[in-house]
Amino acid sequence: MIGLIAIIIVAAIAFIPGNETDNPASGVSDEAVSGGSNELASGDSNVSTSQGSDELVAAIGTHGGEPETGFNPITGWGYSREPLVQSTLFEKDSNGSLINDLATNYSVSDDGFTWTVNIRDDVKFHDGVPLTARDVAFTFNTAANSSGVDLSVLKNAVALDNYTVEFTLNDPQTTFIHKLAAVGIVPEHAYNETYGEHPIGSGPYRFVEWDKGQQAIFEANPDYYGQKPYFKKLTLLFMQSDTAFAAAKSGQVDVAEIPSSYANQKVDGMKIVSLSSIDARGITFPMQPDTGKKTENGYSIGNNVTSDPAIRKALNIGINRQTLIDGALNGQGEEEFTGVDKLPWGNKEAIFEDGKVDEAKKILADAGWEDTDSDGILEKNGTKAEFTLLYYSGAQERQALSVALSEEAKKLGINIKVEGKSWDEIDTLAHSTPVIFGFGTLDPTDLYLKYYSKSYDPANYNNIILYNNSVVDNYLRTAITSTDEDTANKNWQLAAWDGTTGFSEKGDATWLWIATINYMYIMDKDIDFGTPKIQPHGADIFGNILEWKRTEN
Repeated sequence: MIGLIAIIIVAAIAFIPGNETDNPASGVSDEAVSGGSNELASGDSNVSTSQGSDELVAAIGTHGGEPETGFNPITGWGYSREPLVQSTLFEKDSNGSLINDLATNYSVSDDGFTWTVNIRDDVKFHDGVPLTARDVAFTFNTAANSSGVDLSVLKNAVALDNYTVEFTLNDPQTTFIHKLAAVGIVPEHAYNETYGEHPIGSGPYRFVEWDKGQQAIFEANPDYYGQKPYFKKLTLLFMQSDTAFAAAKSGQVDVAEIPSSYANQKVDGMKIVSLSSIDARGITFPMQPDTGKKTENGYSIGNNVTSDPAIRKALNIGINRQTLIDGALNGQGEEEFTGVDKLPWGNKEAIFEDGKVDEAKKILADAGWEDTDSDGILEKNGTKAEFTLLYYSGAQERQALSVALSEEAKKLGINIKVEGKSWDEIDTLAHSTPVIFGFGTLDPTDLYLKYYSKSYDPANYNNIILYNNSVVDNYLRTAITSTDEDTANKNWQLAAWDGTTGFSEKGDATWLWIATINYMYIMDKDIDFGTPKIQPHGADIFGNILEWKRTEN
């Protein structure tokens, strides 16, 4: 089990001073979900806005938003966050440590290829049918054959008996345990192509209805095997963050996700809460020069500017991250240098001092970049030090960071042109054009997928920069196959920087990591939401929903 005592503070609640009265990947939600409505609920709307003390109305884009394919774990609903309707084999507590949910124990074969998990014998789906190992095996086999969940490491899952399931892997990755905590279990007998629209699970809440484009309603599961939730009814409203704030001000919602620009707002009867996270914003640097090569889909590969390590290193040390956070994020974030600074597998030796403009200029000059025509932009061998930076057009905070970075880069003589695109458009350009992404997970497999040379998979943006460093590869393979936590963490760290090479700025400077963002919420003053779980990419505000309650006035 991976302990995360060192980052307990990550999930600490920071109440904004004097305020007692995004947004992630897509601006309101995760990359794969829709943005939600711009309109407030009105008198003739179907949206429910009246509730009792044990009912909760929330406009929470970061809890998956409105899922395009419904509330289906097979297609990504609840992946690495509380799925509400479904149960998972394992969960993670507020410290990030693994704890049992459906599972009672597990074992791993000596060669690391076979995992055996025992599950509870007292769990029923919401329709009264017992949950068995067949449902677990069905869920994982089906998910492995879908595009919604990355289970490429899984060969197959088999039910050995009603309460024992065996997973066979095609690679002995010890991080597979994190997959067992990420996927909600669906019932084999009730699963079909429309499951996401009327899901059945065994989780703390039962699905009631989904008014597409407006809301989804859930009720507490009276047969839940775990702690019973205080809130008996949960209504999720699908709103963009600006609209959600207006709804909170008007008393239509109890909890709403809001933009960082509203951090200092005051609303009677409500409090604004800022949750720090491990959700990092970083920019890819295509590592290869543009030689005319194309992907199998005909997309251009390589960039003649970002393939120069001097450009990558100069930007990393020359920009001032705190300036970007103070401006673009309204101070709601923390500096990030490697993408995993706060995690046990982050390497403190890879962290560096930024805002060193003169040193960055020297790096560029030593590499042959100079401004020969006095236009403020450096050149080298006829190539201007300029490139386009793409951001998802629905992400306000990514746009703000991109624009702010462009201003910082001008001080170095580098011209960054900022463009917002759809994800479909970004897919065609990501091999040749820097993109600002969001990543943050308690699963170190994320590092492996980003930097291991053979993990390239453009469908999931795995190693989209085509990075290839054999020394780093060796560290990553050792880490992901090690059964010893300390050995694994040491090798994850060495992959970033071993004193000679690595993926961090001190080595190959593969990415430009900027900040981890804070998630902002406005909520009724009388809501006690316990100890939040560590907030990953996309946030997990309901990760500890069983702790939530109202306090007496």
